[in-house]
Formats: sequence, C-alpha cells, structure tokens
Amino acid sequence: MAKSDPNRVLRLMPLFAGGLGGTLLLLNRLTTPQLLDSQARSDALGVILSAVLILIGLIWQQIKPRSPDAVTLIGEEGLEFASGLPDVVATELAWASHLLLTNTVTRSIVVYYQDKVLLRRGVLGKKDRVRPGAILQRVLETQKPVYLVELKMYPGRIEFDYLPENSQGVICQPIGDRGVLILAANVPRSYTKQDENWIEGIADKLAETLSRYQNEIVSLEVKSEPE
Repeated sequence: MAKSDPNRVLRLMPLFAGGLGGTLLLLNRLTTPQLLDSQARSDALGVILSAVLILIGLIWQQIKPRSPDAVTLIGEEGLEFASGLPDVVATELAWASHLLLTNTVTRSIVVYYQDKVLLRRGVLGKKDRVRPGAILQRVLETQKPVYLVELKMYPGRIEFDYLPENSQGVICQPIGDRGVLILAANVPRSYTKQDENWIEGIADKLAETLSRYQNEIVSLEVKSEPE
C-alpha cells in the first residue's frame, strides 16, 4: 500500500489558487460593461500570475515525497566493467545504467549476459559473481520480467547475494534470451508501471547491441572466485 503524502494539500494549493484566480478574472471581464486600459493591463498581469501558479502546482505534483521506508544501501559506490569488453558495449552499458540511476529509484545495477557479469554500478554488493537461482533461471527461460516488490518477504532473496544485502525492491528484466538486467532499489514497492516500461525499453536496446557483439562477449574470461 502506498504511503500517504502529508504535503499533498500543500502541493495542490498553487493549482487551486491559479485556477480560481483565472476563473475570477474571466468572470470579471465578462461582467464589465466597458473595458478600460488600466483594467486590461491588470487583467494581463493577473493571467500571467495565475499561469505561473498553475505551472508551479504542476511541477510540485511531479515531486515524489521520500518514503519513510527508504534505507541507505550497504556497500560502496562503484562502476565495474567486465575485462576486455568492447568499447561500444561498454559505452552502451554506461549510458543505460546512468539513465536508470538518475531517472528511477534504482540504486544498484548488475548486467548479467551469457553467464558473465558485464557491468556492476551504483552501490555494489559484496560478491561480483552471479550464480542464477530459481528466480533468475525463470526470467531467462520465460523471458518475462520479475518484480520483487519487497525483497525481504521472498525466500528466494538468498540468490541475490551479489546485490547490497539490504536491497528493498528488485526487478529482473530479461535482455533478449541471453541475459538479465538486475536492478535494486532502496525503497520497497517503489517502481511504478511507467518505470517498468522505461526499464523494458532500455533492456530491449541493450539486447540489440549485445547481440551484435555476441562472439566477443562469449570469449571474455570469467573471474575466478576466491577459495
């Protein structure tokens, strides 16, 4: 259930004030038998002020209040690419991950493709290897995304040991039929349908690029885990 916004009424006030002001100006104009130059100037100023108030109200509606369930993910900020990754692929991954980190609630990203971790970015987990568990295998087999709205509620969370240990929400988005884009947020139930559509579009773009460099990616060396 979404948390209520205690400032909702405050953020709606500019919309109400601007709309009311514009309506009153229109009524005043319609009921004035003779329009004076001074009234025309004041009406123009009033229209501008009403429009500014409405614009402020619309902007405030786009500001998402910070959820009280938000946490600071455990781990160090970083950016890691697979060794030997083609420059074009690295650039594409950097672009995609930057968009996700700056335009969604995502705080940690892992790109898993052809049994290899091509990218880790944001808050990094302790492990840099991905061992696909039941959830990731299902995504790879069905090529359908899985959204774990509150990770701690799922027994399968143990397979995500390559993400920050206190990750709240996780999306596993297929990258074609060969990989998965794994995103972790610091707030449960935080991804919207618009976010999911945005993530799907980015994954489709990555799938197209990665498929063109299939042979180079297959030949990359996989890091050996410490004993």
